[in-house]
Amino acid sequence: MRGSKNRQSAMFYAIRTEHFVPADHPLRPIKKMVDAELARLNDRFNAAYSNIGRPSVPPEHLIKATLLQALYSIRSERKLCEDIAADMRLRWFLDMKPDDPVFDHSTFTKNRDRFHEHGLM
Repeated sequence: MRGSKNRQSAMFYAIRTEHFVPADHPLRPIKKMVDAELARLNDRFNAAYSNIGRPSVPPEHLIKATLLQALYSIRSERKLCEDIAADMRLRWFLDMKPDDPVFDHSTFTKNRDRFHEHGLM
């Protein structure tokens, strides 16, 4: 019997970005090393951000995204954000869930000054 398209979408999906990254993918050891180094900078990140106001994009996401931009030779921050939206491997590297909204490309510009001001870049 010929199958047909199932037009009804599921209400919930059990998707983990981890499943989209093969065990031998080159990003795995890089992520482990980068996460360890960024954890050491946690106090400096805390000092650079206010305790009040709206939550920001985690600085770890921005730094790791900049690293991805260099590793994959992505030509612009706008293109980088588009790629993050479409590629589960990049979301995994950034510790983003599949349904997390991707930050706007202008976030890099706004935070670059903050990073320079606090000696984080």
